[in-house]
Amino acid sequence: MKTIRIKGLLGACLLLPGLAACGAGNTASPGTPDAARPSGTVTTSCGLSTRVPAPPERAVSLEQNATEIMLSLGLADRMAGTSYQTDPVLPSLSAEYQKVPVLAKQYPSHEAVLAEEPDFLYSTLSSAYADEAAGPRAGWKKLGVPAYLSAHDCEKPELTPGEVRFDAVFNEIEDIATVFGVEKRGEKTVKDLRVRLDRAVREAPKNTGAKVMWYYSGTTTPYIAGHGGLPSTVSELVGVDNAFDDIHQKWPAGNWEKIAERDPDVIVLADLTRGGDGDSAEAKKRFLRSHPVTSQLDAVRHNRFIVVPGSAMDPSIRSVSLAEEVSKGLAALYG
Repeated sequence: MKTIRIKGLLGACLLLPGLAACGAGNTASPGTPDAARPSGTVTTSCGLSTRVPAPPERAVSLEQNATEIMLSLGLADRMAGTSYQTDPVLPSLSAEYQKVPVLAKQYPSHEAVLAEEPDFLYSTLSSAYADEAAGPRAGWKKLGVPAYLSAHDCEKPELTPGEVRFDAVFNEIEDIATVFGVEKRGEKTVKDLRVRLDRAVREAPKNTGAKVMWYYSGTTTPYIAGHGGLPSTVSELVGVDNAFDDIHQKWPAGNWEKIAERDPDVIVLADLTRGGDGDSAEAKKRFLRSHPVTSQLDAVRHNRFIVVPGSAMDPSIRSVSLAEEVSKGLAALYG
């Protein structure tokens, strides 16, 4: 990601009628630009560069991770809509979330987004820009609407980094802050996250030698964390081994017999709220304790589980909380 602030940019208005892209409000509020001056940005995400003539006033966040980043930056009053809530919104953001119109239970259609006359679109997931969802970013660019996409899930796999690193998460937050002219708020948000991450790493027990399996979803076919995703990075930071880090896929489909051969010491359970097979942490525990193979796993027999929100396993404003919860869980298990 690369976002460049251009001072004094006198960009033309966006091409759609009624869009509020030619000026930003100067009233004091959390989402107000840091300086009341003509400005603009050029932002490049996943290989697509677009110009944002002025801090957006009618942004649409297309899924929850993007929504929570924007709300954390105090941008609720600059949002024309949100969509695709997968978990309860972070309690600290709940009041601000109530101010934002929900456009769809999942992804809104291109027409539904267009009707809101947006001046900026944002998603951390490329699926939001599918033809059957909001539509490709290149098409929005032709309409004069910048559409930002997280580097963690580019449309072209070759543009997506092989590993999720916290610096990339922090850079994305600062990118969005720059687009909206709230750089100081972005800097403070990232500084606070770095302090929390450093504390989590420092407080994790040392030299446990623990092999950890990250169990996301599924019972017949379990999806577990391989190499390159956020769980792999957190494992490294807190000093444990991801039991399946030799599999160079972020979320490979597992096999219980193969998992039993590696016999992980600890299982991190994603607590998902969507209601599917084995989604909740409690459903996972019931399955693991009743299945003839998994019930014999060392982690299951000794009740060595760490429960984390499923959404925290994706790169987002919640990423640091994943490191915190795993660090606390390891401390509880190993002292």
